[in-house]
Amino acid sequence: MIKLQGKLPREVYVACSGGVDSMAIVDFLKRNHQVNICFFDHGTVDSKAAHSYVASYATKHNLPFLYGTTNKFKHEKQSWEEYWRVERYKFLHSINAPVITGHHLDDCVETWVWSSMHGTGKIIPYAYKNVIRPFRLNKKRELELWADINGVNYIEDESNQDTDYTRNYIRHKMMPNVLKVNPGIHKTVAKKVTDDYSDTLNTYTH
Repeated sequence: MIKLQGKLPREVYVACSGGVDSMAIVDFLKRNHQVNICFFDHGTVDSKAAHSYVASYATKHNLPFLYGTTNKFKHEKQSWEEYWRVERYKFLHSINAPVITGHHLDDCVETWVWSSMHGTGKIIPYAYKNVIRPFRLNKKRELELWADINGVNYIEDESNQDTDYTRNYIRHKMMPNVLKVNPGIHKTVAKKVTDDYSDTLNTYTH
């Protein structure tokens, strides 16, 4: 069963990449919410193909569609991952409405591992500005199961297998070994995710 953190407004934007995570979330949310789809085109071949796929899905299901693209050159000292992240969030923060992203528990674990190697383990926050991440307590497998059970179509981005990107290296090369050392790391990080949400509520209510 998919779990939500927090009560979402009736109308939301969903950041959709065309992959299984975001497509499952769109299908889940549009049953009880007025969903608008937003897509960020990173300018790569795979991203342009995903742009076409998501736009077609939005048209087929009569969902409003908004997209953004990169609008400046990458600084030579920036990695492509950092450049795309900065540009993507500029776009998401420009939307004058709540934007839901598909960050899940596996993303949180990977971020915790990654950031711990730099000195301090960090949790992907529940909210920042208008961006909300209410699916952080769900493993990726739970979203995949939703897609399978409900016949949700999606596409695979081949670049997600490219371990030259740090995130993919951690996901495909490091995480299997992390799970051997600590098979319960998802429970550990889930507790931190829950605590982060409680801290967020306290911040908003005081």
